[in-house]
Amino acid sequence: MKVLIVDDEELIRNVIKEYSKAEGYIVDEACDGEEAIQKCEENDYDIIIMDIMMPKMDGFKSIKEIKIMKDIPVIMLSARNEEIDKLNGFSIGIDDYITKPFSPKELMARIKAVTKRNKNDDIVTIDRLTINKNTREVNIEGKNIELTHTQFELLYLFLTNINIVLSRENIIYSLWGYDYEADDRTIDAHIKLLRSKLGKYRDNIKTIRKVGYKFEYKE
Repeated sequence: MKVLIVDDEELIRNVIKEYSKAEGYIVDEACDGEEAIQKCEENDYDIIIMDIMMPKMDGFKSIKEIKIMKDIPVIMLSARNEEIDKLNGFSIGIDDYITKPFSPKELMARIKAVTKRNKNDDIVTIDRLTINKNTREVNIEGKNIELTHTQFELLYLFLTNINIVLSRENIIYSLWGYDYEADDRTIDAHIKLLRSKLGKYRDNIKTIRKVGYKFEYKE
C-alpha cells in the first residue's frame, strides 16, 4: 500500500512515516497542499494523510483539487477540534478526521479501517459473525438474524472499524449525515436494540464513557 503524508511539520511527517514503514507501507511526502497535488498528478496512492493548516495551499483546497483528479481516501489531521473543520472536511469527501496531538498507533488503525472500507469489502466475517452488504444478511453461528436498516448499517460500521472507538458524532455522520439531528439517547437506543439481537456478540460492543462505542474483538 502506498501512503502520501502531507504536513508542513517535518517531525510529524517523520513519525507517521516511521510507523507506516513498520506496517510495510510505501511512503511518499509533501510539505504543503500544492506539492500534494503535484504528487497526485504524478503518482497513484492508496490513502492520503493530510494536514489542514499549511503554507501556500491548505488541506481543504488541496483535497478539492485532488478529488477532481482521483478518488483517493483521505484522513485529515488538524490541531483544531472545531466542528466546522470536521463538517468542511466531510463535505469535500474526507474519510476520517483526527485531532492533533494524536496516537500514531491509532492513526495506523484508522488507515487500515479506511482502506478496508474503500476496497468495498461487502462480506465481513468476525469469528462466527458474518455480514453481507450485498444481500443485507447477518448470520450468527449459522443462523440468519433479522435487523432493521439502521441496525444493519450500524453493525456494518462497527465490523469495518474493529477495535476503533467511534464517537457518537462519527456514528451519526456515517449513518445519516451531518444534517441529521440526533441526540445521544437516539444513538444509545439503537445500540441497545442492536445488542439485543447479537447473542454472544452483544458484549463485544463496548461503551466508551463520554465518547462513544467500539466493537472489540481479539483473535
